[in-house]
Amino acid sequence: MWVRSTMAYRTSFVMMTAGNFVSTALDFVAILIMFSHIDELGGFSLPEVAFLYGTTSAAFGLADLLLGNMDRLGRRVRDGTMDTLLVRPAPVLAQVAADRFALRRIGRISQGLLLLGWSLTRLDVHWTAGRVLLVPVMLLAGAVIFGAVFVAGGAFQFLANDASEVQNAFTYGGTTLLQYPPTVFAQDLVRGVTFVVPLAFVNWLPALYVLGRPDPLGLPDWVAYLSPPVAAACCVPAGLAWRAGLRSYRSTGS
Repeated sequence: MWVRSTMAYRTSFVMMTAGNFVSTALDFVAILIMFSHIDELGGFSLPEVAFLYGTTSAAFGLADLLLGNMDRLGRRVRDGTMDTLLVRPAPVLAQVAADRFALRRIGRISQGLLLLGWSLTRLDVHWTAGRVLLVPVMLLAGAVIFGAVFVAGGAFQFLANDASEVQNAFTYGGTTLLQYPPTVFAQDLVRGVTFVVPLAFVNWLPALYVLGRPDPLGLPDWVAYLSPPVAAACCVPAGLAWRAGLRSYRSTGS
């Protein structure tokens, strides 16, 4: 329904998608400005940073397209409109994800993929079958990891009622973090996003292997291939948290 509604005004859709493309591209403009004054950032060249940026932007864009409306959940909990979703014969999670589905968000995905394609033409990498396979795998696994964070953040809003900014700190904040090399951050932060909230498996760990760079934590190369099982593992606590949050919902009492 929302896609049909969007496509009813195609010129507006094109303009909104272009605006989404440009607004997200401004993040990389900031990186370009930095590289106009330096040759490397944390030991990484511009094509290597573009590779990090493109992979995380495309992975996050896909998760944001499918589950980005989870931040509206707190509003529904506060005003009691969550009740309307509970009486419909469809999964509540699917309804929340589809609520006001914003197709214009493909602008972020296309921007990330274009930048990723540009970086691949500039990288000096010895491409093996494993490295080639890791590129699409990290995009899909990264989208699942971000999706799990979206769902867990939505579950938290059942308790906090207004916690969209807490969720955004891990989703939008996480994708901004992963756009830069791990070597520019303190090791404690790198450990946190590796072993606590495993955002490093979105692109840092597989990207370091693709680029032939050592891991700052000294992890072995085979860790780069753990993104799919880590993504699957993230779905378990996110799903349990969602079910617990849904069971705790008590409406507004009005």
